[in-house]
This record gives sequence, C-alpha cells and structure tokens, in this order.
Amino acid sequence: MAKSLRSLILFVVLFGTWLLMSGHYTPLLVGLGVVSCALATVMAHRINANDAEGLPLHLMARLPAYLVWLVKEIVLSNIATGRLILGGGARPVLFKTPATQRTAAGVVTYANSITLTPGTVTIEIDANENGQSHEFLIHALAPDFQNDVTSGDMDQRCRSLESASAGGVS
Repeated sequence: MAKSLRSLILFVVLFGTWLLMSGHYTPLLVGLGVVSCALATVMAHRINANDAEGLPLHLMARLPAYLVWLVKEIVLSNIATGRLILGGGARPVLFKTPATQRTAAGVVTYANSITLTPGTVTIEIDANENGQSHEFLIHALAPDFQNDVTSGDMDQRCRSLESASAGGVS
C-alpha cells in the first residue's frame, strides 16, 4: 500500500477520533483539530511510523468484534475483582503463559488486553532466540484470574485478529 494512502488513512482515523472525543464543533476548534491531526500525520510520515507495523490496517476489519468481546470481558473482570477485593480473598500469583501471535501488533494487542482486564497485569514479554514465539509474565490477583488467561481464549481471539498476509514479529 502506498505511503501516501497510509498517511491519508492515518489522518482520517486521527481526525475521526478527535471529532468523537472532542464534542465541540465550532469552526475554530475543528480547524485546530485538522491542523493538529495533519501535523501528527506529517510527523508520522517523516519518521516512517505509518508502515504496516506502525499502522496495522490488517487488524482493522476484525477489530470491532474483538473490542465488543473485550469490553464484555472487562466488565465481567471488574465485577469479579470488586467481589474479590470486598471479600478480602486476594491471593496474588505470578505465572507465565505463551503468546501465539505472529506479528508485533498481535503480541502488543494480547499483552494490552490482558492488562486491560482488571485483576491481571502483563509484567514482562520474553521472546525466544528467533523472535517468533513469546512468553508473558503475568501478575493476577487470584488463581481464578490465572485460569482465565491460561484458558487460551483471549490468545486465540488476538491471534484471529492477525491476517494471513501479515508478516512476522519484528
């Protein structure tokens, strides 16, 4: 995909996000939003940050369904964490789990998804010698949270985000 098309997509995503989050649509503020998003896009283009790794468009088609699932998991984890804290039953554990993602964007998505769900935090990401497989060190408030991670459901969903055409982890 041409860099100019990637830059245009980046600008549209940035400006769309800015419009959604701003809530103010006066000509001055919209103009400042256009200028700031254009400046960010130009800087990303100049440092080559809008390549396939910096702007992983291959994730975008499947991302909405994943985000709906992730929000549901965050809500359920919030409830479980609240019960655990209010009941005083926290028994923290540290454990390692493999990550099967093939791209840097997939590995980061999985690690961040674990951290976003209350009760678990990704502490460290270790890559093997060839950089093709990863292992996460995770802190969980209780063994039940560990079971949620090691079940592999989130890992599989993150891996399905990756397209077959995506390259290896860099």
